Amino acid sequence: MTTDTTGERKQTLAMILHFLSPYRRYVVGALLALVFTAGITLSLGQGIRLLVDQGFVTRSPELLNQSVMLFFVLILGLAIGTFARFYLVSWIGERVVADIRKQVFNHLIELHPGFFETNRGIEIQSRLTTDTTVLQSVIGSTVSVALRNIVMLVGGIVLLFITNVKLTMIVLLAVPLVVAPILIFGRRVRRLSRLSQDRIADVGSYVGEILGQIKTVQAYNHQPEDEARFSGVVEQAFGVARQRIRQRAWLIAVVILLILGAVGVMLWVGGLDVIAGRITGGELAAFVFYSLIVGSSVGSLSEVIGELQRAAGAAARIVELLRTESEIRAPKEGLQHLPAKVKGAISFDKVRFTYPGRPDVTVIHDFSLEVNAGESLALVGPSGAGKSTLFDLLLRFFDPQQGTLRIDGIDIRQLDPAELRRCFAFVSQEPALFYGTIADNIRYGRLDASQAQIEEAARVAHADEFIRQMPDGYQTRLGDAGQGLSGGQKQRLAIARALLVDAPILLLDEATSALDAQSEHLIQEAMPRLMAGRTTLVIAHRLATVKHADRIAVIDQGRLQGLGPHNELVKTDALYARLADLQFRTPAEA
Repeated sequence: MTTDTTGERKQTLAMILHFLSPYRRYVVGALLALVFTAGITLSLGQGIRLLVDQGFVTRSPELLNQSVMLFFVLILGLAIGTFARFYLVSWIGERVVADIRKQVFNHLIELHPGFFETNRGIEIQSRLTTDTTVLQSVIGSTVSVALRNIVMLVGGIVLLFITNVKLTMIVLLAVPLVVAPILIFGRRVRRLSRLSQDRIADVGSYVGEILGQIKTVQAYNHQPEDEARFSGVVEQAFGVARQRIRQRAWLIAVVILLILGAVGVMLWVGGLDVIAGRITGGELAAFVFYSLIVGSSVGSLSEVIGELQRAAGAAARIVELLRTESEIRAPKEGLQHLPAKVKGAISFDKVRFTYPGRPDVTVIHDFSLEVNAGESLALVGPSGAGKSTLFDLLLRFFDPQQGTLRIDGIDIRQLDPAELRRCFAFVSQEPALFYGTIADNIRYGRLDASQAQIEEAARVAHADEFIRQMPDGYQTRLGDAGQGLSGGQKQRLAIARALLVDAPILLLDEATSALDAQSEHLIQEAMPRLMAGRTTLVIAHRLATVKHADRIAVIDQGRLQGLGPHNELVKTDALYARLADLQFRTPAEA
């Protein structure tokens, strides 16, 4: 949990003011409407005084009619002002939170992947949704209520003094007694509000994790254990919420007791003054009205302070996200650019890499390798050897701790990451598909592609046939993560996407691992066209799919063990020879 500090509060306030600044006119309009309605409400006290002293006491129908008409005019003005205040404040709340959500999302998708390895994705999602909803409620309602009650409190106290100084002093004696619990309980509420938001995020994280892997959960009959764990997470969130609610309840109860107690004493003293003729009944009625205004304002402030503290916790969590800087970005000095036509030569020079979340495990050791432009290079080796990590480094999802990677002789750290990644078409082992149409998923990396180009890429990837059998063909909408498609179908769509991008460097990470024998055969036939004119790096465990590559790099424990064509490595590299023997020998030989 992040400790509350003065600096954090300043940053939170600065963030809110930053998002409010484009809508100054609306803010000014809302403030004017707020002051207007507060003024009307306070004026009602004088209307009550006139109604009692001139209408009831004088027993004059004419004066009574005038007093009642004035009362209705004030009510009409209050209704109009309240409409304007509610509309403007609610509009500001919705508009500002929409802007915050957009900026947080835009910031998140630019952060380096390492950030998401050390932070739970569902918790981040909670900050984008739950925390911003809290802010919307506060900016669009609670702040308005707080400001209105502050104006009513100040105005009510001024009018109390104008009406009767002696009775006002009795009421004000309760103010220090009210302020003290607000300060004491308010600090506790703020701390518990931040903790409560964190526990709510834990609930959302657990739900997202379990529902995202629901097949595995049910396949292992793990539901009872997950139900018990989820119950524990929910109870933890409830426990924190219960503490927060208890503090707020004590705050409200103490404030009501003190305020209304002071009003009771004031009524007793004021009643004696009316009986003695020192003040009129109308003055006492107006004073009671203003006392109730002051009391209700203080009571309302004690209630909304909990919401304001909760919003402060939510805003602090959002500020924390926005302050997170991506470790992978364009250099401030020495920025270079790739040539208009990238050849695709790749160089690894004494690269050493350790994942940020696992600093004690070196994944890549002193790795050096030159890949010629237009060459097809296969990366083979046991699982965990570091093959996919090399792709991560090429795409600059991470930077190595030592060594240099170059594209066409240019250090990739001197390039804008967006410019660098335009050099690559990437097909991962677990192809990423998104909610939307099949056509949208194929054109994902090239948004200006025509329908004809989409269909051509699908044909080369042998996806066109199954796509046309779908209910709406290329316009068929896919579920989340491509639900409803087989693994092979997903992979063929991912290959079609890579084909359409037409980048100078093609990265295939087990791109045919989910294909059946027939589909894999078709893809292998399409490979020459897929790889033509571009540098291709292929990760594969099945050597049959890469034995015809120009060269094969054998990698083990992050080190380059061997390099050469298939026929040569079988003779010279013990690891490769063992892998080839396991995969190519016949059952009879085994």
